[in-house]
Amino acid sequence: MRRLMGGLKTARFFAIASLTATAACAGTPPPTAVAERSPPAAAAEEPQSFEDWLAGFRAKARADGISAATVEAALTGLEPDPGVLKSNDYQPEFTRTLWDYLEIAVSDQRVANGRAKLAEHRAALEAVERDYGVDAEVIVAIWGLETSYGEIMGTKDIFRSLATLGHEGRRTKFGRQQLMGALTIVDKGYARRDEMQGSWAGAMGHTQFIPTTYLAYAVDRNGDGRRDIWTTLPDVFASTANYLAKSGYEKDAPWGYEVTLPDGFDYALASRSVKKPVIEWYAAGVSRPDGAPVTQGVDANAAASILTPAGARGPAFLVLQNHRAIFAYNPATAYAMGIGLLSDAIAGRDISLAQGWPLEDKALSLSQRKALQEALNARGFNVGAVDGIIGARTVEAIRNWQRSIGATADGYASVALLEKLLAS
Repeated sequence: MRRLMGGLKTARFFAIASLTATAACAGTPPPTAVAERSPPAAAAEEPQSFEDWLAGFRAKARADGISAATVEAALTGLEPDPGVLKSNDYQPEFTRTLWDYLEIAVSDQRVANGRAKLAEHRAALEAVERDYGVDAEVIVAIWGLETSYGEIMGTKDIFRSLATLGHEGRRTKFGRQQLMGALTIVDKGYARRDEMQGSWAGAMGHTQFIPTTYLAYAVDRNGDGRRDIWTTLPDVFASTANYLAKSGYEKDAPWGYEVTLPDGFDYALASRSVKKPVIEWYAAGVSRPDGAPVTQGVDANAAASILTPAGARGPAFLVLQNHRAIFAYNPATAYAMGIGLLSDAIAGRDISLAQGWPLEDKALSLSQRKALQEALNARGFNVGAVDGIIGARTVEAIRNWQRSIGATADGYASVALLEKLLAS
């Protein structure tokens, strides 16, 4: 059995201070903090100066019931943050492959630190596990991947960051919603103005809640009257567990596991949107790599999906409800798999894979992704807008082109596929 990373080195963990702030995976949204989940902004509005926009927002906040004292303390003297605008508009020309991401997410050091944190806070974590039905190692894994166990929580002023996002760019709706949420947090006395620090996109605390998520899910676990996700670990653990529990997490159930697909498998079925009972995947010939039934150790009637994030040449996974609950926390395949594998490793479970990753593959650059889409459109395989995002429509177009040439229709975008497409 090959190890998870196929023998790749993990020393780069220390060279990358914040995984959630920098990592990205081709074909998925950036696996960043919860704050980065937001719909694109509506059509651009007429240009307005930051000062004029902020004056209007202050008036709206007052009209919505935020006290004058809070508005004054939180919004007076704010200026746009150029760094936030740069992060908001940044699309890296080169992105990481999934296996590069996992190399960092599930590094030996991160696993060791997670086990140490689990042991150190076992009593508090087990109490939360009992009360919320969320496994302790999953809470610890989210803590580790979001902020390196509280070491990197962000130092940007939340109000400045969110006002910057609310004024201009592709996330104005998100920025305004979260800015009002941040004002509500301070106005209700849940946190002080000076405590409201975090990521460029407004995520806060040990497990990176955005303001509206804080208002909906944060918990006062220690009963001191505050839902403190910045300094009170019992509140952090319970808040994270509450979020997962409300997303349908199932205690003592796996998030998923590696499987072997039968010859002739229809890769159009390899999608999170395709859910079948485990027993149906078993009847279709899906098995565990060692030949054991895919139903072994799980509810045979549980709804499951097949994922092949590296196409037909990479490993395949059967994923269950807990994967979907983690995906709700941050909707990126790389992130959800990173949490699943990291939590397994922290718990001492074997995370080696029978099928290795296609390590020779390099991530497509933004220009290459656009070239791929342009080439598909030119050949009648419509992807819609050429935006460099390998979404469902582009994947389906790739599959249709692959079928047209008699290739395995796995929809996997790669440099080799682009070269073959351009040569056709």
